Amino acid sequence: MQNQEYSVGLDIGTTKIVAIVGRRNAHGKIEVLGVGKAKSLGVHKGIVNNISQTINSIKAAVAEAQASSGVPITKVTVGIAGKHIRSLQHSDYIMRENPEAYITDDDIETLKNQVKKLVMLPGEEIIHVLPQEYKVDAEGEIHEPIGMHGKRLEANFHVVVGQMGSIRNIARCVKEAGLEMEALTLEPLASSEAVLTKEEKEAGVAIVDIGGGTTDIAIFKDNIIRHTCVIPYGGGIITDDIKEGCSIIEKHAEQLKVKFGSSIPDMEKESTYVTIPGLHGRADKEISLKTLAQIVGARVEEILEMVNTELKAYGAFEQKKKLIAGIVLTGGGSNLKNLRQLANYTTGFDSRIGFANEYIANDKNQFLKGPEFATSIGLLMESLKIRDKKSPLHEEETKQQIVEKVEANAAIANEAPAMRTEETEAVSKTETAAEKRKKTLTFGQSLMEKVKKFFEEVE
Repeated sequence: MQNQEYSVGLDIGTTKIVAIVGRRNAHGKIEVLGVGKAKSLGVHKGIVNNISQTINSIKAAVAEAQASSGVPITKVTVGIAGKHIRSLQHSDYIMRENPEAYITDDDIETLKNQVKKLVMLPGEEIIHVLPQEYKVDAEGEIHEPIGMHGKRLEANFHVVVGQMGSIRNIARCVKEAGLEMEALTLEPLASSEAVLTKEEKEAGVAIVDIGGGTTDIAIFKDNIIRHTCVIPYGGGIITDDIKEGCSIIEKHAEQLKVKFGSSIPDMEKESTYVTIPGLHGRADKEISLKTLAQIVGARVEEILEMVNTELKAYGAFEQKKKLIAGIVLTGGGSNLKNLRQLANYTTGFDSRIGFANEYIANDKNQFLKGPEFATSIGLLMESLKIRDKKSPLHEEETKQQIVEKVEANAAIANEAPAMRTEETEAVSKTETAAEKRKKTLTFGQSLMEKVKKFFEEVE
């Protein structure tokens, strides 16, 4: 199998590192060839804080993915998150040299590259420049300007920014693991590719990806990315709360959270207990599921309140910006029992759990269904998109689309052909009369010169 036939998504998370190899089948669906998973040892809250441990974890995940897929992995699309991520809105424009030529991808890339030159705060770097709406000359609210004509091309952009040091550390880990980084993608954007539908993005939706170290949010409306942010709390802090509240080791706290954790204490019985084995011959410890739910629920409610604050900052409760499709919860943290009900109550929006295998064709045993795979599958989908854009077939399709748009614009411009014909004939007649007048003047001037010359000779 040639390298061009498949892509790889690499999710460098706080609790796990996942590598997924896949390709598109004959029907355009995604076919997963192999999956590799390793415990993440050098990442804290989405940020690499131990280079060597992270490299080893990446190598372990990639080696497992190679073994299960049977293909070599050399190039990967990597996700980035962390509390250092922020976003801003920016508007910019370019003046085109030839307004008669139709707008192409090159014009849009020129405009994007101009935005990438924006001066950020010291130590920051632009990760994404995402166009929202375009304006061509005086015409605004354009979603697809390719094929149009105009002198001034303007757009509103959603710009995602991160700390240069954190970005460099991820790049270094990938490189030293023997891999080439094809692209760096914001993790909530990748997760949205895996779990959101086009209809949800059109209606207005917020994806809330609760990972191990962070909770990532992305808001879509009218199929356009409107807001992104990263909350520096995730499933890891819930585990820490259980460890301290129940006085148990981290391993047992994590197991308690995964198997018995609930977001709503009132739905748990007082009389139900779970037994934790004692350490080195010490007595076993009994923990009430009601107490466990109180610890978990308090922290989850705090995280959801932060989500609510971000929704209010965007203006999700205003009629124009209202999120009709509500909230989609994904990530490993969304496996918590009763989380959807608590999210409905806290935010006031209808919620659902976003399963990660909605676009996977060959997941018969539902292995990839877990929300914890949303980011890695989304990164695979992003990598496949990059491959598709580079393919000659896609270039031919793009050219054909541009031709069709130009022809459509030409048809609109030729709505009154009869009027144009009359105008052309009038211009032609005017030009003919002018030419006759010019010829008459030329003949008169020539006659006068001959008469003058004759009299001079007589004298």
